[in-house]
Amino acid sequence: MTKDDVKEFGDIRLERVREHVWEMPREGDMRVPARVLASEELLEQIRQDKTLEQLRNATHLPGMTKYAICMPDGHQGYGFPVGGVGATDTEEGCISPGSVGYDINCGVRMMRTNLTYDELKGNEEELVEALFANIPSGLGGGGIVESDVDTVDQVLSRGVDWALEHGHAVEADLAHCEDEGFRPDADPDAVSQKAKDRGKNQLGSLGSGNHFLEVQRVTDVFREDVATEFGLEEDQIVVLIHCGSRGLGHQVCTDYLRRIEKEHGDLLESLPDKELAAAPAGSDLAEEYYGAMCAAINFAWVNRQLIMHRTRRVFERVFGRDWEEMEMDLLYDVAHNIAKKEVHDVGGEERELFVHRKGATRAFPAGRPELPSAYRDVGQPIIIPGSMGAGSYVLRGGEHSLDLTFGSTAHGAGRTMSRTQAKNDYWGETVQEELRDQQKIYVKAQSGATIAEEAPGVYKDVDEVVRVSDELGIGDKVVRTFPVCNIKG
Repeated sequence: MTKDDVKEFGDIRLERVREHVWEMPREGDMRVPARVLASEELLEQIRQDKTLEQLRNATHLPGMTKYAICMPDGHQGYGFPVGGVGATDTEEGCISPGSVGYDINCGVRMMRTNLTYDELKGNEEELVEALFANIPSGLGGGGIVESDVDTVDQVLSRGVDWALEHGHAVEADLAHCEDEGFRPDADPDAVSQKAKDRGKNQLGSLGSGNHFLEVQRVTDVFREDVATEFGLEEDQIVVLIHCGSRGLGHQVCTDYLRRIEKEHGDLLESLPDKELAAAPAGSDLAEEYYGAMCAAINFAWVNRQLIMHRTRRVFERVFGRDWEEMEMDLLYDVAHNIAKKEVHDVGGEERELFVHRKGATRAFPAGRPELPSAYRDVGQPIIIPGSMGAGSYVLRGGEHSLDLTFGSTAHGAGRTMSRTQAKNDYWGETVQEELRDQQKIYVKAQSGATIAEEAPGVYKDVDEVVRVSDELGIGDKVVRTFPVCNIKG
């Protein structure tokens, strides 16, 4: 091992295992080593905040298996780093709401169309105005569907099947969603009344922060055969939707963090960071949280489904054609911020694990039975958004993902700057004008502050994040897209 193969950042030591793989050796009370998957360029950005410290802390969680992992887009989060993956034993380990995060199933979906960029050109401003007028966004209430608590209970229990029954989906939407848009372990009774009250007025809304709806065009195709299986080709128009479980998911997390403080204070005291709050596997609290989390996952899937179906109607009005004629079909919907029970090979033994993916994306290769039949032979679509001034990517689950990352990869570009700093460094209206005048990207938001917070300069280079994923074989590049217009809260 040469000096170039060792990085020391204060009391944290990283050793290069191979290209793009850095290991933090086990020491002290660490239960397992930690690994960072990054190029040297990305590692230099990752080390700037508390990501590495948080990753080391995560190795202390009971039942942590193999190693705690930071993806190439990793940055500091609440307790567990964003871009973090950790698998804990479902019998002898724990489940950690702090390692899932507040916005449960903050995920992305992509909808294909048969429109080309040439067909859309000239309609950008009308389209962005129509989308902004018809897709609720921003803080607080207001959604596509006016609902009561009984409706919320149905959504929590049934997932996207509820949307199908009520005319907001078609059968193919379920067939192309992770888990067919339904977590069977969902328990609406484990979700508090306060959480349901927060969710009932937000069903079918983007929210604020980094959530958005973006119309994009396919600019590059890297794997023609896989792109064909995904129904993607150069110059095609697609729609990407990024949002989560809104106030309901946030309240679920808050409720269970508080309960852990009261009911499992001994476990909490044993952890180096109380924000990693966890409940012991098999405890009543762990079972209740899992049921509540799965219910919030269902809520988020319905939320994105409602937005997608409303988007179809907006396109109908703008382009004067039925959405079926424009072939506005769901490519895939993938969840972030979850902890799912999955079976993985660990040292030659099949074990059931809680796989925590906080700001990370499932990336299963071909052959996994959990995949929809449409993708079982080719591998799972992975959608990685960039900033609103850069490209996004569609990948497919790589053949090395199960071994290296419990079937996971990055979920985006990853921030390099806080929202407060972004608002100090950028002026929203200026960013908006530069995107329009220099790149022909039309952006509309509730406020200039939101645009400043999400300026292209506050994110890592998504091309570099995806290069690392592709070269490691955890997520293979399929196509690259580029923004046309974007709405956000």
